[in-house]
Amino acid sequence: MTTALATTEKPKPISKKVRTAIDAMVRGDVKTITAAAEEVGITREHLSRELSKPHISEFMHQKVLRHLAVAKMRAGAVKAELLDSDNAMVQDRSSTFILGLAGIQPSQQPSVNVNIDVRAGYVIDLSEPGDERPMKVVSP
Repeated sequence: MTTALATTEKPKPISKKVRTAIDAMVRGDVKTITAAAEEVGITREHLSRELSKPHISEFMHQKVLRHLAVAKMRAGAVKAELLDSDNAMVQDRSSTFILGLAGIQPSQQPSVNVNIDVRAGYVIDLSEPGDERPMKVVSP
Protein backbone atom coordinates (compact mmCIF):
# COMPACT_ATOMS: atom_id res chain seq x y z
CA MET A 1 0.00 0.00 0.00
CA THR A 2 1.48 3.29 -1.05
CA THR A 3 0.34 6.67 0.13
CA ALA A 4 0.62 9.66 -2.08
CA LEU A 5 2.05 12.57 -0.21
CA ALA A 6 1.26 16.02 -1.45
CA THR A 7 4.55 17.30 -2.77
CA THR A 8 5.04 20.98 -2.80
CA GLU A 9 7.50 22.17 -5.36
CA LYS A 10 10.37 24.13 -3.96
CA PRO A 11 10.52 27.52 -5.68
CA LYS A 12 13.27 27.78 -8.25
CA PRO A 13 16.13 29.95 -7.07
CA ILE A 14 16.66 33.49 -8.32
CA SER A 15 20.14 34.90 -7.88
CA LYS A 16 20.71 37.89 -5.65
CA LYS A 17 21.98 39.95 -8.59
CA VAL A 18 18.86 39.24 -10.64
CA ARG A 19 16.62 40.06 -7.65
CA THR A 20 18.52 43.33 -7.11
CA ALA A 21 18.21 44.24 -10.80
CA ILE A 22 14.46 43.55 -10.70
CA ASP A 23 14.08 45.68 -7.55
CA ALA A 24 15.92 48.57 -9.23
CA MET A 25 13.65 48.37 -12.28
CA VAL A 26 10.46 48.16 -10.20
CA ARG A 27 11.48 51.16 -8.07
CA GLY A 28 12.34 53.10 -11.22
CA ASP A 29 15.99 53.59 -10.26
CA VAL A 30 16.94 52.27 -13.70
CA LYS A 31 14.95 52.54 -16.90
CA THR A 32 16.40 49.75 -19.05
CA ILE A 33 17.55 46.15 -18.74
CA THR A 34 21.02 47.30 -19.80
CA ALA A 35 21.19 49.84 -16.97
CA ALA A 36 19.90 47.28 -14.45
CA ALA A 37 22.48 44.73 -15.57
CA GLU A 38 25.31 47.29 -15.33
CA GLU A 39 24.19 48.29 -11.83
CA VAL A 40 24.43 44.72 -10.49
CA GLY A 41 27.49 43.68 -12.51
CA ILE A 42 26.08 41.19 -15.00
CA THR A 43 25.69 41.29 -18.77
CA ARG A 44 22.53 42.55 -20.44
CA GLU A 45 22.21 39.25 -22.30
CA HIS A 46 22.32 37.21 -19.07
CA LEU A 47 19.75 39.42 -17.33
CA SER A 48 17.50 39.36 -20.39
CA ARG A 49 17.64 35.54 -20.50
CA GLU A 50 16.87 35.35 -16.79
CA LEU A 51 13.91 37.74 -17.07
CA SER A 52 12.35 35.56 -19.76
CA LYS A 53 12.18 32.50 -17.48
CA PRO A 54 8.62 31.79 -16.24
CA HIS A 55 9.43 31.67 -12.51
CA ILE A 56 11.35 34.94 -12.71
CA SER A 57 8.58 36.53 -14.78
CA GLU A 58 6.10 35.57 -12.05
CA PHE A 59 8.44 37.00 -9.39
CA MET A 60 8.60 40.30 -11.33
CA HIS A 61 4.82 40.35 -11.68
CA GLN A 62 4.35 39.94 -7.92
CA LYS A 63 6.97 42.65 -7.21
CA VAL A 64 5.18 45.09 -9.52
CA LEU A 65 1.79 44.33 -7.92
CA ARG A 66 3.18 44.97 -4.43
CA HIS A 67 4.84 48.19 -5.59
CA LEU A 68 1.60 49.41 -7.20
CA ALA A 69 -0.39 48.57 -4.06
CA VAL A 70 1.79 50.99 -2.10
CA ALA A 71 1.65 53.56 -4.90
CA LYS A 72 -2.18 53.40 -4.91
CA MET A 73 -2.27 54.48 -1.29
CA ARG A 74 0.09 57.39 -1.97
CA ALA A 75 -1.86 58.43 -5.09
CA GLY A 76 -5.12 58.38 -3.14
CA ALA A 77 -3.62 60.60 -0.48
CA VAL A 78 -2.39 63.06 -3.13
CA LYS A 79 -5.83 63.22 -4.78
CA ALA A 80 -7.44 63.90 -1.40
CA GLU A 81 -4.89 66.63 -0.62
CA LEU A 82 -5.61 68.28 -3.99
CA LEU A 83 -9.18 68.91 -2.83
CA ASP A 84 -7.72 71.72 -0.71
CA SER A 85 -5.74 73.27 -3.58
CA ASP A 86 -5.91 77.01 -4.24
CA ASN A 87 -6.51 76.25 -7.93
CA ALA A 88 -10.21 75.70 -8.70
CA MET A 89 -9.47 73.54 -11.75
CA VAL A 90 -7.27 71.23 -9.67
CA GLN A 91 -10.04 71.00 -7.04
CA ASP A 92 -12.61 70.20 -9.73
CA ARG A 93 -10.54 67.47 -11.37
CA SER A 94 -9.62 65.92 -8.05
CA SER A 95 -13.19 65.90 -6.78
CA THR A 96 -14.47 64.51 -10.09
CA PHE A 97 -11.88 61.73 -9.92
CA ILE A 98 -12.70 60.85 -6.31
CA LEU A 99 -16.46 60.90 -6.95
CA GLY A 100 -15.87 58.69 -10.01
CA LEU A 101 -14.14 56.13 -7.80
CA ALA A 102 -17.22 56.16 -5.59
CA GLY A 103 -19.43 55.51 -8.62
CA ILE A 104 -20.84 59.03 -8.72
CA GLN A 105 -20.13 60.48 -12.12
CA PRO A 106 -21.82 61.97 -15.15
CA SER A 107 -22.55 59.86 -18.19
CA GLN A 108 -19.44 59.01 -20.19
CA GLN A 109 -21.38 58.89 -23.48
CA PRO A 110 -22.47 62.21 -24.93
CA SER A 111 -26.17 62.35 -25.63
CA VAL A 112 -27.22 63.93 -28.92
CA ASN A 113 -30.84 64.28 -29.97
CA VAL A 114 -31.44 65.45 -33.52
CA ASN A 115 -35.02 65.96 -34.63
CA ILE A 116 -34.98 65.11 -38.33
CA ASP A 117 -37.02 62.54 -40.18
CA VAL A 118 -34.12 60.45 -41.44
CA ARG A 119 -33.05 56.96 -40.49
CA ALA A 120 -29.44 55.95 -39.99
CA GLY A 121 -27.05 57.33 -42.57
CA TYR A 122 -25.89 60.70 -43.77
CA VAL A 123 -27.77 63.76 -44.94
CA ILE A 124 -25.94 65.81 -47.53
CA ASP A 125 -27.65 68.99 -48.64
CA LEU A 126 -26.23 70.11 -51.99
CA SER A 127 -28.88 72.71 -52.72
CA GLU A 128 -28.02 76.28 -53.52
CA PRO A 129 -28.86 78.96 -50.95
CA GLY A 130 -32.44 80.14 -51.49
CA ASP A 131 -33.42 76.98 -53.41
CA GLU A 132 -37.00 76.14 -52.33
CA ARG A 133 -37.16 72.63 -53.85
CA PRO A 134 -37.64 69.84 -51.31
CA MET A 135 -34.63 67.71 -50.53
CA LYS A 136 -34.33 64.57 -52.69
CA VAL A 137 -34.00 61.30 -50.74
CA VAL A 138 -31.66 58.76 -52.30
CA SER A 139 -31.66 55.31 -50.77
CA PRO A 140 -31.10 51.75 -51.99
